[in-house]
Amino acid sequence: MLALYAIAAIVIALGAGYLLGRAQRPRVPAPAPSPASATTAAKELAPPVTPAAPAAPAAPAEQAPAPPAPVEDRAIDERARLIRGYESETAAVRRLLASRDAALVQLCGFAAERRRLFDDLAQTRGETARYRQLVIDLEDNAPPPLLGGPGAPDDLKLIVGVGPVLERMLYQLGITTYRQIARWTERDIDEYDAKLHEFPGRIRRDGWVTQARALHQSKYGATLPLRDPR
Repeated sequence: MLALYAIAAIVIALGAGYLLGRAQRPRVPAPAPSPASATTAAKELAPPVTPAAPAAPAAPAEQAPAPPAPVEDRAIDERARLIRGYESETAAVRRLLASRDAALVQLCGFAAERRRLFDDLAQTRGETARYRQLVIDLEDNAPPPLLGGPGAPDDLKLIVGVGPVLERMLYQLGITTYRQIARWTERDIDEYDAKLHEFPGRIRRDGWVTQARALHQSKYGATLPLRDPR
């Protein structure tokens, strides 16, 4: 038993001496690795680098929403819009009124011209009817002229300004020859001009007396004495 204790003590002493000597022995520093070997080792130890994908374009920054306009500004804008609409409608109405006024003026002119034409037409129809009736009356009442016979009337239509109607009217008044007209005085001219009221002023204007004197001389070869101016 004692032998075992002695052996154990010896073993313990040897182990303690070994550990003590190891602790007291100076440590030799390990040589520092070179930069090339460090770089190579770092490359070997580093994971493989994958190529970076192209960077996506940066999204545009969202514009911050404008703050809502005040209620008063919105009311002013709405009022201005309504005013512009009313002004455009007013201008359109004014243009329509101007065109309507021009059309009314033109229509009034057409109506006045139409009335004038109707008046002229009615007057012309009245005069035509009056002359037609006058011719009918003359044809009904005038004796038929016996041209070429003794005491036959002259052809008064040879006097410029005397037509068939005037000739029959003169026959009705008893004037049938150039001689009678050639001997008219100023008083006679006024008297027969009043009787021929359908043709006022025709006797003096066309010079019936002078023409009748020349026609009488040409037909009968006799020169009539000058008429009494009274």
